[in-house]
Amino acid sequence: MKVKDYLFPLLTFCLVILSLVLIAKVKPKNQIEIPVADTQPQQTIKKPDVAGSFYPADKDQLDNQLTKLLSGANQLSAAGKLRILIVPHAGVDYAGQVAAWGFKQLEGKSYSKVIILGPSHKATFSYVSVFPEGSWETPLGLVAVDEDLATRLIDKNNGIQDNISVFSGEHSLEIELIFLQKVLKNFKVVPMLIGQVNDAILLNLADKISKNIDDDTLLVVSSDLSHYPTWDTANAIDNQTIKAILSGNADTFKQTVLDIESRSYLQVETAACGQDAIWVALKVAQKLNLTDFKEIKYENSGDVTSDKSKVVGYGAIGVWDSEVNSNSNELDDTAKKEAINIAINTLYGFINNHEKPDIVIKSEVLKKPLGAFVTLNKNGQLRGCVGKFEPTESLANVIQDMAVSAATQDSRFQPVTPDELKDITVEISVLTPTKRINNWRDIILGKNGVVVQKDFHSGTFLPQVATENNWTLEEFLSELCSEKAGLPNDCYKDPSVAIYTFEAQVFEQ
Repeated sequence: MKVKDYLFPLLTFCLVILSLVLIAKVKPKNQIEIPVADTQPQQTIKKPDVAGSFYPADKDQLDNQLTKLLSGANQLSAAGKLRILIVPHAGVDYAGQVAAWGFKQLEGKSYSKVIILGPSHKATFSYVSVFPEGSWETPLGLVAVDEDLATRLIDKNNGIQDNISVFSGEHSLEIELIFLQKVLKNFKVVPMLIGQVNDAILLNLADKISKNIDDDTLLVVSSDLSHYPTWDTANAIDNQTIKAILSGNADTFKQTVLDIESRSYLQVETAACGQDAIWVALKVAQKLNLTDFKEIKYENSGDVTSDKSKVVGYGAIGVWDSEVNSNSNELDDTAKKEAINIAINTLYGFINNHEKPDIVIKSEVLKKPLGAFVTLNKNGQLRGCVGKFEPTESLANVIQDMAVSAATQDSRFQPVTPDELKDITVEISVLTPTKRINNWRDIILGKNGVVVQKDFHSGTFLPQVATENNWTLEEFLSELCSEKAGLPNDCYKDPSVAIYTFEAQVFEQ
């Protein structure tokens, strides 16, 4: 066969292939292009539930209303930083002015994290629920959830869950969020709802919050006061409730609420709908040694609508962390001498007679609920050391208990005998509350005591341990991890290990 006999079939074949290629490149106008599936997990966004009812759904209208409310409020004079804010959660047309007075205290301030704690009005559940991830949306935009802090607060074995379904339709947290968006920048939130729970769950919640709160964290507690008495009755009983909160004593507050709700006032359904959240806040304040409570503003709905036959009470209360408060816990020479005498007399009484002597506390600071370590030395060598961080009893009682524990319950030593007492000297370390830190390099050697904790492993070093041993920071933390906590010697670099710092006023016999 000649070459020209191959040419025509070859040209035909090429033309067919070229036509197929061109057809493949031209998409019909009505053809739908199916996108490639996104393999990234979709972020959880909590949409607003009460926009348009409790507050305007239009962004500009909402912003203008909040601006007007805040312009009608003033900042109080306070020495320190606001750490806890109790504010109402009714619609902004009713409670907005009182809420604005509360949030006005945050203007010009900086917080990176805000825990919003409130009661559930819609869902019924027997635990506390944390919103664990994603963002919350309002007409003013999105606010991210602090997923790291949320994870640290969740404790499923002790009543703190992460069920996001219970947040549906709830207003108590959303109302606070719009004010936060107006007065703060660059912050994340951890929304938390309290269901129908027992005191053990609430106490655990207070403990978790206090151990995971730092100077850049604000606790916002959402609660209205009395529901639905007359204007006169509301003013009377809300005044009692506010005074109980200002006492800073969770038990006083709880008893006051019980008394009010047991007196059969006409139309009174509750003294405070968020009473559990307030109780937790008071426990947190106690654990953090916050005592600077201030009433910011009070009104009830009758002051707004002029209908005084059936009202709801609204109060804004702040708790500040002031330098004056921290200095007031310093022991002067008289208090130090009294503390040492309490420890020594307790040691002699218990070791010789197996009972702690009765004490009369003279120094006011020894009556406060402060933590302490008691260290026993014999001929310059450690003979026992035991402490307590977050007591509910007085410092004097803590010193008594820790003196006995150091002498009889330190597992590293045999119990102290009567013959040894003459050779024992006492050192006392009065503690500030612990604060969780995220970076071990923030520890100040010689100033900060440190606690490391993971699961059931925990270890503590007092601040003076570093200087007594002339350790570097890495040596200090390595010894703490391995010798005290039973963890790897570099555990302080593990993100899953919790690190807490504290300070101590140290004095000795």
